[in-house]
Amino acid sequence: MKLEEAYDVIIVGGGHAGCEAAHAAATLGSKVLLVTQNLETLARMSCNPAMGGVAKGQIIREIDALGGMSGIITDASTIQFRMLNKSKGPAMWSPRAQCDRKVFEKEWRKRLEGNKNIDFWQDTVDNITTKKGEVTGLITKMGVEISAKSVVLCNGTFLNGLIHLGKRNYKGGRSGEPSAEGITKQLIDLGFTSGRMKTGTPPRLDGRTIDYSVIEEQAGDENTVNFSYMNKEKIKDQHSCFITYTSPEVHAILLQGFEDSPMFSGRIQGVGARYCPSIEHKIDRFASKDRHQLFIEPEGRDTVEIYLNGFSTSLPESVQLKALRKIKGLEKVKMFRAGYAIEYDYFPPTQLKHTLETKLVNNLFFCGQINGTTGYEEAAAQGLMAGINAHQNTHEKEEFILSRSDAYIGVLIDDLITKGTEEPYRMFTSRAEYRLLLRQDNADIRLTRKGYKLGLAKIDRLEQLEKKEIETAGLIKFLTIQSIDPKDINPVLEKLGSAFLKQKVKIKAVLSRPHIILKDLLVCKELDLYLKEKKCTTEAIEQAEIEIKYAGYLNKEKESAEKLSRLENIKIAKDFEFHKLHSISTEGREKLNAIQPKTIGQASRISGVSPSDINVLLIYLGR
Repeated sequence: MKLEEAYDVIIVGGGHAGCEAAHAAATLGSKVLLVTQNLETLARMSCNPAMGGVAKGQIIREIDALGGMSGIITDASTIQFRMLNKSKGPAMWSPRAQCDRKVFEKEWRKRLEGNKNIDFWQDTVDNITTKKGEVTGLITKMGVEISAKSVVLCNGTFLNGLIHLGKRNYKGGRSGEPSAEGITKQLIDLGFTSGRMKTGTPPRLDGRTIDYSVIEEQAGDENTVNFSYMNKEKIKDQHSCFITYTSPEVHAILLQGFEDSPMFSGRIQGVGARYCPSIEHKIDRFASKDRHQLFIEPEGRDTVEIYLNGFSTSLPESVQLKALRKIKGLEKVKMFRAGYAIEYDYFPPTQLKHTLETKLVNNLFFCGQINGTTGYEEAAAQGLMAGINAHQNTHEKEEFILSRSDAYIGVLIDDLITKGTEEPYRMFTSRAEYRLLLRQDNADIRLTRKGYKLGLAKIDRLEQLEKKEIETAGLIKFLTIQSIDPKDINPVLEKLGSAFLKQKVKIKAVLSRPHIILKDLLVCKELDLYLKEKKCTTEAIEQAEIEIKYAGYLNKEKESAEKLSRLENIKIAKDFEFHKLHSISTEGREKLNAIQPKTIGQASRISGVSPSDINVLLIYLGR
C-alpha cells in the first residue's frame, strides 16, 4: 500500500527529538507526518521525570527562545522547581524542574495535535527509500510506503534495542515496547558506520512503602522561575523530593550479584554514559566510598510511583530488592518495576553536517540518541535544529546553524560533528568556552530575533524581548548616573563586611562590588522610587546586575568570540582535497579528510589537527 499524500517532512520517532522536530517543521509551514510505534507514548520520559539541570536548563531556555516547545511543556507539567548553582556565578545558574510524567506527555500531544500541518501514523519504520543519493520516503513494517522530500530519524534506543536484566535479555526499545530492526542494516549498506551504546534505568518504587520521616527533604525554591520566557505564572503546590544514601551493607549485597551482572560478565558490549553510571559501576569504580547519594523523585501529582535517581542497575530483581531494603527509609519498600540496562545502535555523528543532515544521503537527518547523545534536553535541541533545517532544505531556503558563541545548542552540535563521540554525549557548562555569554537568563537576547526571522518565534516573543531590553538599558543608565550617599549605604556595607564610602559615588560603582546586590541598595530613595515608577521586572533587574558586575569578563569573552567568528568566516571548498596537503601531519590529513570541515574554525577543533596543520591550511587558502 502507498499513501496517496506525500509529505514535505517525515519524522520517525515520537520522543523528545521527534516532537520538537515535528513542531518546528510544521510551524514553519511544512506538511509533516510523525510516524511512531505507539501514539500513546509521545514524549515519554523514559528515564527520570525531570527537565533541565546543569547546562541542560540553558538548552531548554534556548529552545524556548527560538520558538520551540520544551520550555512551555515543562512549565505546564512542573511539580517542583529549583535553580541550581545559585551560590556560584551566573554562568553556572541552571534551572531544573521535576515534572508530572503523564501531564508532560498529555501537553505535548495536545500541542502537536493542535498543529494543522502535522499528521500522525502509528507503525514501525523498516526502511528508508532513496534514489540517486537522496531520500524519497520510507516503508513501514506493515508495508505502507510513504513519500517525502525529507526524513528525520529520531529513533532513540529502539534501533536493535536489547534489554538486559540479570542473566536474561530480550529485544526491546523500552520496557514493554518492541525494538526497531532493518534501518541499521540498510544505513550500513548505504555506507554509514554504526556502533553500540548502552544506557540504564533504576527501579520504580511504591511511594506508600517509603518512610519519609527518616530521610532528608529537598523542597523546591520559594521564588520560582519559569523555563518559558512567555510564562509569568508562578508554580503552585510544589512536591518535595527526598535524599537518602547507600551504605557498605547495600554495597556488599550488590557485589554478591556481580556474577549475574550483564555489564561485568561481558554480555553488554555497548559503551555507557561515564557521567551517569549504574550503581554497580559506582561501587566498582569508587570502591573507597562507603555511600552514594540517592534522590527519591515523584513521578507525578496523582501517582505514588517513585523514581530512585542514582540507582540505575541491571542486576537481578531479587538482588535489587534485597539491596533497596537496606537503604534508610526503604526498609519496607516494594518495587513497581525493576531497573534494567538497554543496548542500542547509534551512528557516529561525524557523518553529519552542521544542519544534522547526513553527508551520504541528501535530505536525511539524524537527531537524538542515534547520534550518540544522552538526555531529553540534548535530544530536543537536535530535534528542533533538524526540524528547522529539514523545512529549510525542502523549501530551498538558507540553512540554519548556531555557532559555539551563539548557544549551547551550537556547542552541542559542533562537538558532535567535529569531534564525534565514543560514549553517550552529555552537555556540561565546561564544554562551552563562552559560557559566561551563554547564560540561562539571556537566551532570549541571544536567540529570539533569530527565531523570529525564521518564522518560528512569534511577534509576541519579540515584543516581550524588546520591552526587557529597554527596561534593562534604562536601569543601567540610571545606575550609571545616579549617586548614592555614604550615610544611606554605609550601615548596609558594614553589615556585609564591605569598605565604607567616604563620599558620594555612582550606584553602579557600589553594585560592582562582590556580594553586593541591587536589593541591598534600595536604601537609596532615588533607586527605590525609580524601580517602582518604571515597574522594572525581575528579569530586567537581574540582567542589569549581571551586565554591570561582569562587564570586564563579558567584554573579554565577546572579543574572543569575535576572533573565533573570523575563523568561522574562512570557508573551505566542499570538495577540498586534504589528502594532497603533504605538509600537514598524517593524522591531520586523515581527520580532515574524514570530517570534511566547512570552515577553518571547525577544522581547528578537530582532535588530531594541530595548530601548525591549521597554519598550513591557511597558507593553501591564500590566508
